[in-house]
Amino acid sequence: MNALIGRGGFLDELLKEVNPSYYIRPLHGDPLPSPAQMKVDVKETDTGYTVQAEVPGVLKEDIHVSVEGNVVSLRAEVRQLDRQTEDEKLLRSERYFGEMARSFQLPADIDALQAKAKYDHGVLTLTLPKKQGSSAQRLTIE
Repeated sequence: MNALIGRGGFLDELLKEVNPSYYIRPLHGDPLPSPAQMKVDVKETDTGYTVQAEVPGVLKEDIHVSVEGNVVSLRAEVRQLDRQTEDEKLLRSERYFGEMARSFQLPADIDALQAKAKYDHGVLTLTLPKKQGSSAQRLTIE
């Protein structure tokens, strides 16, 4: 009988399907998205690449971009600040904290000294001119 009405039991599942707002269980922090969930668009021209990456809810100071040869590495630290007053009770929180990272290889080497990064409204835009040779460079985000 406990399996029918206990936490995660059949009755709980049925109530969630009938009326999802009826059943709210406490949850703090879903797992971080996988690197594949840091979505990117990469476009190529004759002179370089443009990369746009979705990094919503992250301060630009918490985004790190490095370029070495033809490898671009993105890392973002996601912070969650809980603010609760004494008269509040947290029922559900799906926001997460931690680090997301993603690296990918482009067909040609990048001129890291001429590369630029800009962060606006949750989208990181990289302008990466092509070059032969390799040198590691951390980009400053505007």
